Amino acid sequence: MTEETPGFGENAEKPDVPSGATPDDAAPKSAEPSTEEGPAAPAGDAASKTSAQDVGLTAQLDQVRTALNERTADLQRLQAEYQNYRRRVERDKVTVKEIASANLLSELLPTLDDIGRAREHGELVGGFKSVAESLETVVAKLGLQQFGKEGEPFDPTIHEALMHSYAPDVTETTCVAILQPGYRIGERTIRPARVAVAEPQPGAQTVKDETVDADAEPAEAADKDSGGPDEG
Repeated sequence: MTEETPGFGENAEKPDVPSGATPDDAAPKSAEPSTEEGPAAPAGDAASKTSAQDVGLTAQLDQVRTALNERTADLQRLQAEYQNYRRRVERDKVTVKEIASANLLSELLPTLDDIGRAREHGELVGGFKSVAESLETVVAKLGLQQFGKEGEPFDPTIHEALMHSYAPDVTETTCVAILQPGYRIGERTIRPARVAVAEPQPGAQTVKDETVDADAEPAEAADKDSGGPDEG
């Protein structure tokens, strides 16, 4: 007696297969993994992009630094020019003030000369004396200074020689008389001192040298006569 194994007999149920389909279509399909995924950026591209950004930022930083240095240099140059301008203005103000004072005081020099002559002759008395002293005080406050004294060496930059003579008692050209005093404001000479000068007497130096030599000769002769200094 033959036993039939279930599922392998003639009556075993067959899977439904549509008409016109191949036997492979009836085989169950295994689940296939999905290959559709979002695009993933490679690691190298991200690194290169970051590096490009760093290079761009560095270039911008260099440009900003260059512009800052240029503006700083411009500011320093402008400040130096302003300081030079201020010093020049201050110097010009002093110069203009001195010129204005010199022009004004130059017109007063003849009056000051008259006051000086009146003082020398003893005529500076009374109200005239008070006015003269007030005027001298005012011009002194404006910076006017008188110069020129007897006995000082002649200096052509501040002296004007009106008279010339020779004197045996001078060793260089000397102012022996002040005919008109000189005046200055600061380092600016308004009028040179007008003086009489004396020069050393021609031949006086030669005579002096001969006198010295004559005085020295007897001493030398005495040394020769005595046989020279004693030797120890």
